[in-house]
Formats: sequence, C-alpha cells, structure tokens
Amino acid sequence: MKTTPQETPWSFLEPYRGTVFHGTWPTLPELFTISAERYPDRTCFTVYDPERISMTYAEALATIHRVAGFLRSIKVRHGDRVAVTGKNSPEWAVAYLATLFAGAVVVPIDYQLKDADIEKLISVSGAKALFVDDERFDRMMSSKIVGKHVYSLSREQAPYIYSLEGPAAPDIEPAKEHELAAILFTSGTTGTPKGVMLSHANLVSDCLLAQANLAIFHTDIFYALLPLHHSYCMLAVFIEGISVGAEIVFGKRMVIKQILHDLKAARVTMFLGVPMLFNKVLAGIMRGVREKGVIVYGIIRGLMMVSGLIKKLTGRNPGKKLFHTVLDKASLATVRICISGGGPLAPEVFRRYNQLGIDFVQGYGLTETSPILTLNPIHHYKETSVGKIIPQVDMKIIDGDERGAGEIVVKGPMVMQGYYNLPAETAEVFTHDGYFKTGDIGYLDHENYLYLTGRAKNLIVTEGGKNVYPEEIENCFQLYDEIDQILVRGYQDDPQNRAELIEALIHPNADFFADAAGTTSEGKRHVEERLNKIVAEVNHQQLTPYQRITRVTILDEPLEMTTTKKIKRHVVEE
Repeated sequence: MKTTPQETPWSFLEPYRGTVFHGTWPTLPELFTISAERYPDRTCFTVYDPERISMTYAEALATIHRVAGFLRSIKVRHGDRVAVTGKNSPEWAVAYLATLFAGAVVVPIDYQLKDADIEKLISVSGAKALFVDDERFDRMMSSKIVGKHVYSLSREQAPYIYSLEGPAAPDIEPAKEHELAAILFTSGTTGTPKGVMLSHANLVSDCLLAQANLAIFHTDIFYALLPLHHSYCMLAVFIEGISVGAEIVFGKRMVIKQILHDLKAARVTMFLGVPMLFNKVLAGIMRGVREKGVIVYGIIRGLMMVSGLIKKLTGRNPGKKLFHTVLDKASLATVRICISGGGPLAPEVFRRYNQLGIDFVQGYGLTETSPILTLNPIHHYKETSVGKIIPQVDMKIIDGDERGAGEIVVKGPMVMQGYYNLPAETAEVFTHDGYFKTGDIGYLDHENYLYLTGRAKNLIVTEGGKNVYPEEIENCFQLYDEIDQILVRGYQDDPQNRAELIEALIHPNADFFADAAGTTSEGKRHVEERLNKIVAEVNHQQLTPYQRITRVTILDEPLEMTTTKKIKRHVVEE
C-alpha cells in the first residue's frame, strides 16, 4: 500500500522543484519568485510615510528585476558584494533582494554605526556598490573608500533606487543554494565585529524549518520594526514573510506613538520585538488598568489568571474577546502572535500576554545559526523555556553541571559557513566533531525544550564555588517600571580572593522619577532609596542566597546598547 508523505510547512515547494529550483532548498530569489507566482496581487511591502504606500508581489518582483539588471550593467558579477545600510523601508528590501537576484552577496550594515565604522565594513567586505539612506548619502558619495557606485534609498536624492534600470534581459549567473547569500557583521554585546557568512540554504532552511513550530499564512501582516540588518528581524520578519506571500509593514522609528499607529492602521497580525519593547507595551497596558481603580484592577487581574488557566488547560484563547477593549486601546486587537527574541524575557511577561489573549512566542538563536534554533509552539508553550528545538537541529549540552546546565552546541543546515576571512576564529567556535559552540549555557528537558541560564563568558563564580549567571538575575527586574536598565556583574572585594561578589548597575527610568529625580540631593536620595528597596525585595523573594546582589551602583547616564536594545557588556568592562 502506497503511503502519502506527511505534509510539512515546506510541502508547497514540491510543484516548483525541478522547474523554479533544483536543490534541497530554493535560493532566496527562487523563494521570492515562487511567492510572487502564488500570490502576485497580494500586498508585499507597505510603509506609512506618512501616508500608506504599498506594492504587490508582482510589482515588487518587477522592481527587483530592474535593479538587479542595473547592478549587472555596472559590472556587479556573481559573488560580488553589495552593501545596504539604512532605516527599514521597502527600498531597503528591494536593494537586499535585487543584490541576490543579481547573483551577488548582500552586506547589510547597521545604520546606527558611525560613518567611519560603516566605511570600514564596506572596505573589509570589498563591496562594489552601496545603497544608503538620505542621512549619509552625501558623505558616502564623497567617500574615497566607498567609490562611485552609491545609490539612494530615499526619493530625496538621486540616483534613487527605484529609478535604476538595466538591460531587459541581463546576463546574470544566479547563485546556487549552498553559495554565500549574506555577510552579517555582528559585534553584539561582545566587541570586535565579525562577518558571519550565511548561505542561501542557511537562511531558507531556517525560515521554513522554523514554521514547524509556528504556523504562518499568506494572510498574515508582519511588522518590521527592529533593524532589518539584524539577523532576527531579517529572518523572522522579512524572509519568513516573503516565504509565504505575507505582507510586510516597515516601521521606520522605534517610537511608541508611531508603533501604535502602524499596528492599528495596518491591522498587523505578527508583531516581533525584543524584551524591552514588550516590557514597555505591557507596562503601559497595566498602568491603564490600574488607573481604573483598585477594584477594577483586581477584577481584571483575576480574569487574566482565569483566562490564562483556560488557555493552558484547553488550548482555547478566551482573552482575545474578554480583553478586546484593553487590547484595542494598546493597538494589539488584530495581533495574532507576538514573538520575542534578541534576549531573555521574564516568564511573568510571557504569562501576562498569554493571559490577555495574545499568543506569545519566545525563541532562541544566534546570527551564526541564521538565527532560529528553538521556538515555543503556541499550543504547547512553556513560559520558562525559550522554545522547542526546530526540525533538523542537532542540539546537545556539553560540560553540564549538577542541574544539567552546560554549553549549548548545535549542528544543522542553518549553521553558518564561518566568519569572513577569519579562519582561526571560525575554527575556535566549532568542536572537533563539527558542532557550533554557541557560548550560551542552558539545559534541555525530556521534550527537547531549551532553558537558558546565561552566557559562559558572563559567568560569576562565588566564594562558595557556585556558578551565577547575570542574565537570570537581570530577568527578575523586568517588570519594575522604576528601572530603565540593569546590568549585573561580578566584582572582587578582596584582590587576594578570586571569588566574586555580585553588583548591579542600575539606570533609573527618568519618566517614572520625573517628579523627584532632579538635581536636588533630596530627589537623588528618593531614587536611591526606592531602587535599593527593589533590590532588597528581589534578593529576598526571588534569589537564592548565593545569587543575591551585595552592591548597587546607580548610573546618571544610560549604558550603551546595541540596535536590538541589549547592553554592550564589553563597553562597561572597559
């Protein structure tokens, strides 16, 4: 008896295998071509600037082909590099895809870097052309490093990307699935940038395999708010969206008022962000509920707990109807799923979003793994876990401690090719049997759900020989509105003793302390007293004795952060 192959989220590729593509996975241009064939009239890219501007998949494909032809006409060949830097926009997306359609390699660069740093990355990558935003267009046009091939992502300057056009039938040698697609320069929170080399197969396999843990549809509307040069937004919003023919709405500014406008106007269904953003949105929701009075607040909190329990036990989600007014006020009424990545999220935040009726998902990964390795399925989520391993990821824990926590190492089709022109650094991050060493510490349960405890390099070793991970302590403070930033680190009280005590560096929330935290000594004393009280509360209610904070330093200025709102620990250490 003949059996039917089990349906997978990537089964839609089968009719195109042997025609549009020939390998295990399509390349990114082949994937976009398939989506444009399946959904030519579906809205592809949208931006509010300030009015709504959109293009369909068919229109986007035609524009991408024109720009790819132009790149070919200026002698961009197979495997050459093209850099893209700028705020999120449809133009950014077209530049990214046109580079790949031309058979070249895209180099997305953080637009918040200094001019000299951007020029350095362009030089290191050997980029032959650059697409850039209006703010830096003139500087890059006059740069000796960049060269003459500079094109604008803004209508304000010429040559503007949408006006570029090449031959009708350009002679292009397309990339193959295992060839390089992108070089992502990442310093993250640890210092010197390294160019992570990701192939088409890395990115496409990760995109489609992740859908085994998270169903998405062509009717979804993704919100691209986080910087697209970062692997998280690039894969989980941009590439995931185009893989199914969904609409992508580009958020240009991480300003709450603009975000709330875009979410409501576009009727966004897929909202991806970092913990700091979700913490702020949740704090705003709960503040609005508290303003209704103690009785109403108590009733709503009670209903939230009941709603969360029903969802946990039955899989049904009553909160969406129950709290529709609350969600609508927060511009979340149309949101189907929220996904948090880029850093650890407090379990209580995860819990409250689910109680309010929003399917909330947490995931884990690194730029070097394209990046997704785990996702929490919405029908079987675990609030303290960063998710279940996605298919074809071979993950194991090495050098585990008494609770089974050790370094996470992985193999799989999404693992990078290596660091660009850094063979020694590449060799360092792989085990002798080919597993990529993530540098993260965690453990797995019997259902292959991953639990993170921290970064190996941030480990604090106490006098009693206990291992303390700062991230676990920092997570305990995520729901305190009084704190804008917190960084936990070890310090030595006695130079002769190598054991460490635990210090918290705290930058207060200026909005919360607006009435009291001026330059007066009384105002500063009020801030200090309140923050010390919070630390004491967390010490005694949430932390074990060996995890407790013994020193608090209050900062006048915020700590430097990455574009995904993670504190740059290496800057603090320096």
